Amino acid sequence: MLESFEVSVTLPADQEAVYKAWLSSEEHSAFTGAKAFVDPSIGGEFSAWDGYITGRTLELDPPKRIVQAWRTTEFPPESKDSILEIVIEKAKAGCKLTLKHSAIPEGQGENYTQGWKDFYFKPMKRYFQKR
Repeated sequence: MLESFEVSVTLPADQEAVYKAWLSSEEHSAFTGAKAFVDPSIGGEFSAWDGYITGRTLELDPPKRIVQAWRTTEFPPESKDSILEIVIEKAKAGCKLTLKHSAIPEGQGENYTQGWKDFYFKPMKRYFQKR
């Protein structure tokens, strides 16, 4: 059975800055602290965390929404890509980023829930506070 979850964070930046940073190889690398490559177009491929994460962009609705096919090196080879929907909304102190992650291989959802918080949300807050 596939797993899914949703997690959110408020970031000290506007929608446009967060949207652009997610789709920029340079900024994605800077806010995670690990090498990333992003082709910022629909159908474009990406990798993050030195190749641990790979996928392709399925939909773009600037600066509010990004949908990506997403997987890590921990997915079983026969597993299809999971779906990552990134929703960026205006908020009082910047913007609210919500990740809706679905179609995750059974038993892996909890690790990714924590992983988004530890390896994306915390460093993104630091990155945007310094800008």
